[in-house]
Amino acid sequence: MDSNLQRPDSTRQSLGSKSDTLKALEGRLEHALVLPQVSCSVSEWRRDPEAVIRSVREQSWGRSLLIVRSSAAGEDDIAVSSAGRFTSVPDVTGEGALREAITRVIASYPPSDAEHQFFIQPCLKDVTFAGVAFGRDPNSGGRYIVIDFDKQSRQLDTVTAGRQGSRTYVEFWESSHGDDEFAPIVRLVRELSVLFGTEWLDVEFALDGEGTLYLLQVRALPSRAPTNDLSTSASEGALKRIAHYIDVSTRRHPHLIGSRTVFGIMPDWNPAEIIGIRPKPLALSLYRELVTDNIWAYQRYKYGYRDVRSFPLVVDFEGLPYVDVRVSFNSFVPRDMKPSIAERLVDYYVDKLVDAPGLHDKVEFDIVFSCYTPDLPIRMQVLENHGFTPIDIGHVAEVLRRLTNRIIGRRDGLWQEDVERTRTLEQRRQTVLTSQLSDSDKLFWLLEDCKRFGTLPFAGLARCAFIATQFLQSLLTLEVFDREDYAAFMASLDTVSARMGRDLATLPFEEFLNRYGHLRPGTYDITCKRYDEAAEHYFGREQSATPVDGPREFQPSGRQQREIDALLHEHAIDYDTESLLQFIRTSIEAREDVKFSFTRSVSDALDLVARIGREHNHDVEAMSFVTIGALRESVAKTTDLSHGLQKAVADGKERWATTQQLILPPVIVQPKDVYAFQVPTSQPNFITLLTATGPVVDVEQSAEVIDGSIVLIRSADPGWDWILTRGISAFITQYGGANSHMAVRAHQLGLPAVIGAGESLFERCRRAQRLLVDCRNHQITVLS
Repeated sequence: MDSNLQRPDSTRQSLGSKSDTLKALEGRLEHALVLPQVSCSVSEWRRDPEAVIRSVREQSWGRSLLIVRSSAAGEDDIAVSSAGRFTSVPDVTGEGALREAITRVIASYPPSDAEHQFFIQPCLKDVTFAGVAFGRDPNSGGRYIVIDFDKQSRQLDTVTAGRQGSRTYVEFWESSHGDDEFAPIVRLVRELSVLFGTEWLDVEFALDGEGTLYLLQVRALPSRAPTNDLSTSASEGALKRIAHYIDVSTRRHPHLIGSRTVFGIMPDWNPAEIIGIRPKPLALSLYRELVTDNIWAYQRYKYGYRDVRSFPLVVDFEGLPYVDVRVSFNSFVPRDMKPSIAERLVDYYVDKLVDAPGLHDKVEFDIVFSCYTPDLPIRMQVLENHGFTPIDIGHVAEVLRRLTNRIIGRRDGLWQEDVERTRTLEQRRQTVLTSQLSDSDKLFWLLEDCKRFGTLPFAGLARCAFIATQFLQSLLTLEVFDREDYAAFMASLDTVSARMGRDLATLPFEEFLNRYGHLRPGTYDITCKRYDEAAEHYFGREQSATPVDGPREFQPSGRQQREIDALLHEHAIDYDTESLLQFIRTSIEAREDVKFSFTRSVSDALDLVARIGREHNHDVEAMSFVTIGALRESVAKTTDLSHGLQKAVADGKERWATTQQLILPPVIVQPKDVYAFQVPTSQPNFITLLTATGPVVDVEQSAEVIDGSIVLIRSADPGWDWILTRGISAFITQYGGANSHMAVRAHQLGLPAVIGAGESLFERCRRAQRLLVDCRNHQITVLS
């Protein structure tokens, strides 16, 4: 159906109040029923309440279970919608209860307008499936039918009240691959869009136990989505190209093990967390250049894993970054593992992710066996149910033990070489910036040095930090540590981020900015201002900070030391307790230090891109659409840079317009998934054992971060550290893993946090005014 399709004026329906719209649709719909109603204005009720009660009593349904629903003036106005603000009262029985319910509904209205309405309908029971459907994606404006639904609680308002338990289904308007379960709702939305002459509709529905679909409400859908509205053919063409790529890529590859692949936004180097699901072209190309095209694979190979060099990890689906999961899983297999076992192991990993897509941000913890820890034999028992013999499992364990000892060895571990390699980065950065090179040449060499002496060793230290975290988790699993011990150890770390909090409270502000001013909330996003470019925004007018304590000492008990020593000896790990804990501490701290160091080079590179743009009359926003590849062309060719930039900006903007209109699932298994999918239920990472209550602040919508607030941010990028200096009570991210930078920071500060809440839960939090975050019990409760 084309976005401009409309019915002739003589048959098109108009949207009015909730009550009037439903009354006009009663008996007219082909694909749903509208419940009968008795409606009334507040003034009519006050003038003659008995007439209203009598009207209900005269209905054939008037003595059954009833619901009194709000229909306030302006409640469904597209400009100032008050949806969900006013009271409705279900399960009403008897005239006395009906009067009381009407009084409650009227009491929820503003007192100034006596023409507010309310209406009474039969109350649906035996609801098996209820929710809200949007005729457009309200965030992107893309031509998708988006259905938020609940099939478990058997309640009508799980979705509208923002309670946990709802799910999301998405279907492209021109899809021929829809899920039969959602077909009745899709048909209803299509019918209503024709009837009202617009796809921008918000439709509330319910199905009863017999499968009868009821329309409970339809109103205009307000949106902050981009105003550009691409033709259907542009979006459809993009999805067709993506589907074709997936079809070809999921076949066997002669240089990879594993019979198929899937694609995800969070596995491994999790692009959704670092650059977002819709990064601008510059950010995406820069991340691929510095990390995911080659660097990541070289580092894995150096550490003893399979050789997947020349395989890019992140693929570009029309501007949406996805990880090729088979390539990632190949890179976690030790080189000396028997090929036949390695092949079956990769297939097992892929199959497990397909069966549990909600684990897409936890593959290294809950799916892949990439290192040896004392609890590995316990975790690997699951392989017995998937055709692996005890001999097979023993072989996997042994090659992982050899690999792990080689990486973390006390005397000659590879991680120590990576720490040394980073020490030259700062000196080389200064040398390039102060040279007589052109800005284009400076950009080239900043990025080359950043790869060799920044992101390459960082990739190794990130692997070590993961192994370190796995060791800590194993001590929890084996009950050597409890959760309080784990939290106490994490609080003993002294990372650069912890030092930043202390420095903000103690250093002269100018000196603080000299150290930390290069940071940006979006490390790879040129449109994000540096700390030193917008200090007042990030740190407030007074630049005051909540005092941050230094790291707290952690010392295991004598019993714990003996148990750890025994475990290390039993599993032939070349450490004792003291050196193991030192490795864990050092690797996590070094990972954060190197990240801080190389992000300075990234930030300087973005400044150079901005300067190149200004020289050719392009502002920062325009340059965000240019790729690093287009800029590198000027280094190796005698081309007209001005003309090249003009074309790159125009091409990038055109492609970005398509990118914004597309929605894809977090995990893509087969080509048809790009057209219709259910969003998998995420398993958030709750950090600390603490509880927080506070008002919700979404930093994308509000510049003010207030003391005691619960802050929402999309990603766990280190550039968001500034929010941790503002006295917040907790924070929630949509993307991110248990081992991410912000998870480490939350542990250190003893700050309740939910990392990787997922799309559905994060959006419910955004709609809330106040939240309760209970990390001990793994709960987020909407208070208002």
